[in-house]
Amino acid sequence: MPKAARAPSAAKPPNILLITIDTTRADRMGFLGSKRGLTPNLDALAKQSVIFTRAYAQVPLTTPSHAVLLTGTYPQFNHVEELGATLGKDLPYLPDLLRSHGYHTAAFLGSSILDPAGSAPGFERGFDVYDAHFHERKPGEDRYHSIERRAEDVSHRAIDWLSSHSKNPFFLWIHFYDPHDPYDPPEPFKSRYASAPYDGEIAYTDSVIGELMRVLQQHGLYEGTVIVVAADHGEAFGEHGEERHGMFLYDETIHVPLLLKLPGGRLEGKRLGEKRVEERVALVQVAPSLLESAGIPAPAMMQGQSLFPLIAAKIDTGKRDAAQSASGGSGKAPEPSIYSESKYPHLFGWSALSSWRSSKYLYIQAPKRELYDQSTDPGALKNLAPAATAVADTLESQLTDFEQKSNRVGTDATKLDPEQEEKLRALGYMVSDSAATNANAKEKGVIDPKDKIDLANRFHRSAVDFEEDRYDEGIANLRELLRLEPDMPGVYMELGRALSHEQRYREAVVAYRTAAEKMPESAAAHYELGWTLVKTKQWEAALPEVRAAVGYTSDSAQLHFFLGFVELHLKQVPEATAEFENSLRIDPDHFMTNLKYGEMLFLEGHLEDALSKLSNAARLDPESAEAHSFLADAYQQLGRTQDASRERAKAAELKNQAPE
Repeated sequence: MPKAARAPSAAKPPNILLITIDTTRADRMGFLGSKRGLTPNLDALAKQSVIFTRAYAQVPLTTPSHAVLLTGTYPQFNHVEELGATLGKDLPYLPDLLRSHGYHTAAFLGSSILDPAGSAPGFERGFDVYDAHFHERKPGEDRYHSIERRAEDVSHRAIDWLSSHSKNPFFLWIHFYDPHDPYDPPEPFKSRYASAPYDGEIAYTDSVIGELMRVLQQHGLYEGTVIVVAADHGEAFGEHGEERHGMFLYDETIHVPLLLKLPGGRLEGKRLGEKRVEERVALVQVAPSLLESAGIPAPAMMQGQSLFPLIAAKIDTGKRDAAQSASGGSGKAPEPSIYSESKYPHLFGWSALSSWRSSKYLYIQAPKRELYDQSTDPGALKNLAPAATAVADTLESQLTDFEQKSNRVGTDATKLDPEQEEKLRALGYMVSDSAATNANAKEKGVIDPKDKIDLANRFHRSAVDFEEDRYDEGIANLRELLRLEPDMPGVYMELGRALSHEQRYREAVVAYRTAAEKMPESAAAHYELGWTLVKTKQWEAALPEVRAAVGYTSDSAQLHFFLGFVELHLKQVPEATAEFENSLRIDPDHFMTNLKYGEMLFLEGHLEDALSKLSNAARLDPESAEAHSFLADAYQQLGRTQDASRERAKAAELKNQAPE
């Protein structure tokens, strides 16, 4: 394959637009052969783009897959292998590299799953604007104004930003979450695809992409912009027993659409039109390719190889033949092998999976290993591993060797704080910190997810029940799941959360206590147990649980606040003071810490210090009647009667507005 750079060269760096569509199967794309008619706008873009017909994700989960895509590194190297893992500051990162070369950078996200304040810490690095301000759903609030945004909302935010940042080279990342479950497209797609709402979500997202392309054309930005469209992973609808995604590594969730449009539709002066690259490629190759398009060398730490040599070989038969000759063969040059993995089964206490697509085979490393000949069995229905042991052994050896060579050691296991876990649960995922769940899995031995997939499906169905406010049904589903498989600590956590939502706190205590016993190193399990004990007025019993939570996750402002709150109630004022100070060291803008610490200082007679904390609380949440009321009292004690009257009036106004 040619070694020289093949990206377009220009005096002015090109604009770069990266569009990622969540949870989108390759077989729904018209440009990849679908006859469903869902993607007319993407099909039109494809006619001016390079189409990678066999592109593969490295992880079938949103956050880890985007980490691969934006760093050009494999999950075992970047260590974002699980939801909520932190993206390390030492990793090469596409937006950071582009900004250091003069690019304006912005990201507009469709879901809280990519919110740095929740399940994607570190992803905001290198962005001038990272628009992912989501919040927990409030009673009566729909998901599209809390934990998710419709594609139209995301696109409009991006277009507004472009209106004032289009004169300099820009890197714009737009993430559309709509095809992710629950499948609920807006009208007219809701009615048009009533029997296939997932397809309706894809058709709706395609319509928004079409409008975005028209805006780029109207403003003269389309021709000069590199545009990449990719899915982070696909979706399963019962194939191999899986519903949704995250667990298995078959094509339903790993084969993804990938398009690349170059400025002016040209490469090395040659007009491309629609070009189809049939060789296997991976999402890990996107970041180095975009850097090459901007004339920026990829850092040595990037493990993915640029896609441009493949494209160049495609448009120049002579160069492709030369590349084949250089490889030592007559015919097609050997394709690179593709690695994928999933650690998600660990959260259920089961074995992780990894896969290796090499030659005509798909090999899956599992307690019961799998081998499929994809040339004759594209659906991966006939496992050849028991009979073709030599082939399976060879591919297993290649996979193991690749994992060892591409691995990077020295990163701690993921530790989620309770707020992160709650945000992920709201999106329907099983969550817990990896240290706790991995220890549980080791104790239980190795369980093949293939043997337990129905249990994972049951869990995810209960999440849909809760999403649609069918709590009695969802709780019954979880209890039945635990009857079938009593050793699933994450399910006890979800049961406790559901029971707490229904204010069945004494039952929730039992569920959380079981989770904490099964995952003694889980900060979230101890925190939730402590919080529920507080709800049942068992303050002294709550204290050791909250202390345990802080011991396992000492960098959480929320945990330090809650420990101080419990200690204050138990009249342990010096201890509470220390914990409130710890909380504010981590997050000076933690609202509840400022509020409760301020109230404590006021009652202790430290008026100036109380005023500082209460003023912060009122600033952080101007709608808090409690903050304004205590602030009024502090002002009154300090003799600032005019300020006191203002705050008291504000508190009274907010109390009158509060729903009964």
